[in-house]
Amino acid sequence: MRLSTTDIYAFQALGYLGTQPLDRWVSSDEISESTGIARPYLVRVLAVLSGKGIVKSKKGIGGGYALSRKPHLISLCEVVRAVDGPVAPLSCISLNWHEPCVEEPRCHARTAVWQRIRDALLAVLGDVSVADLAKDFQQGVNYQPCLHHLLRPNV
Repeated sequence: MRLSTTDIYAFQALGYLGTQPLDRWVSSDEISESTGIARPYLVRVLAVLSGKGIVKSKKGIGGGYALSRKPHLISLCEVVRAVDGPVAPLSCISLNWHEPCVEEPRCHARTAVWQRIRDALLAVLGDVSVADLAKDFQQGVNYQPCLHHLLRPNV
């Protein structure tokens, strides 16, 4: 699993929304201005999050975006899955997108390495919530510098 630009933008936008009352509709312009995310990209990220039920949206005057649940009830695992799909590094160990492999019955690395990596990622991402991102936002933490540190494939 590698974090993507979309993950970072989702974290930043959700951190801002996590500081707002659940019943307040926040415009994409306000979120863009507050987070530094370009509005066209932000709207695409919010559409994905809305489609997965993490945020809710309301069109028209007085509309905008709001979290669909209290911030502490939305885990980063849910966010990453919504944005990028599977958290597992291989489909043969994925809990939600499992694809069998002919080597599964005798593959030692599957249980010794890959499942343990998957379980560790799920545990960490499951323990961190949008409430934690909101605390960062309130303290002035900006995730934009993370974009310069995203790891790229070697190929």
